[in-house]
Amino acid sequence: MTRALRKARHGAVLTFVLAGLMCGTFTVRLPALADRLRLPESSVGLTLLSWGIGALLTMQLMRVVLARIGSRGVLRAAAPLCAASLVLVAFAPSFPVLAVAAALFGMAFGAVDVGMNAQGSTVERAYGRPIMSGMHAGWCVGAISAGLLGTAAIALNLSLTAHIAVVALVSVPAALALSRMHLPDPAPETAGEKPSARSRRRMPGVVYLLGAVTFAAFMVEGVVADWNGLYLIGTLHASEAVAALGYPVFEAGMLIARLAGDRLRGRYGARGLITFSGAATALAFLVVIAAPVTVAAVAGLFFIGLSVATISPMALSLAGAATPEPGPAIAQASAIGYAGLLLGPVVIGFLSAAASLRAAMGVAVVLGAVIAVAARLLPASRTEIIPLPVRSGDEKAPLRAAA
Repeated sequence: MTRALRKARHGAVLTFVLAGLMCGTFTVRLPALADRLRLPESSVGLTLLSWGIGALLTMQLMRVVLARIGSRGVLRAAAPLCAASLVLVAFAPSFPVLAVAAALFGMAFGAVDVGMNAQGSTVERAYGRPIMSGMHAGWCVGAISAGLLGTAAIALNLSLTAHIAVVALVSVPAALALSRMHLPDPAPETAGEKPSARSRRRMPGVVYLLGAVTFAAFMVEGVVADWNGLYLIGTLHASEAVAALGYPVFEAGMLIARLAGDRLRGRYGARGLITFSGAATALAFLVVIAAPVTVAAVAGLFFIGLSVATISPMALSLAGAATPEPGPAIAQASAIGYAGLLLGPVVIGFLSAAASLRAAMGVAVVLGAVIAVAARLLPASRTEIIPLPVRSGDEKAPLRAAA
């Protein structure tokens, strides 16, 4: 294993941490922004929708952009822009400005998300073994850190604007420093083909299947993130303090699973692990829905985190390995996946209004079963990491794959 390859892996993990910190800060302080601007719940929902649409729009463009400049070039530009747009969110004086700032932040974040996953796939293929789940654990660390920093800022009476501005100002130089650690993407195999032509080339069918798996996994994550608190309070009559534990407990389960995910994948294979994880997600959500008391439901949220955590990292890893250039394939799978993250909470809202929140959350049980079934359709030949030579920083000398 070369020193440059270890450096690239550390850079990729830290990029996930940084992205989780920036996105987590936006999520954690959104209620305070809503309070400062006196926004109703509908406006908060539209702000989140603006962020999501911005991210999806950028992700759709990433197939072309990544084919031209690669994940390293995308991250070098998008990560500092993501931090800069976070500052715009902090200083938004009104709802219209906040909605525009959130959309710009979403656009920059969408590029960062696809770029860091493509970079992770490049590093993983250079290693020749699974390491993507460990990188996604970095996202959990960043998101949890955002929550802790938000709590500390409130305890220290630091203003909302100052808190977000400090995070953004620290993130810009961090992003620029990390960009020096990234690897260039693998050189395309088709000689003489223009980047625009490569980006328009039809993706293998397995990429769309993996996008569907990511869609279902992200939808489950979105249901937990947006509805667990209301479920614990409204259905199980938990106190607000107890209900606030639901999401951190879920994230803790995600972090533990992602730290172990690469070893489990190496032992049981991606297809077997995704199948098991989908079935376990359905079972864990059944526990939450059937739980008669809060303690059992919160414990169930922990096991949902354990179960669902490794699905999206494995799916994106496999998408990146399905084509000679990982970036465009990951962009396609990510765009499909983020549609689930946006659609999930909306579907639950409509179904809960028509029936009940307990019944509506049964959608997540179905999604877990769908993941398990879809995983069995994955071709065995596309569920292993194929080591590829990756260019070093001087674009000429190849890096050897790790043993």
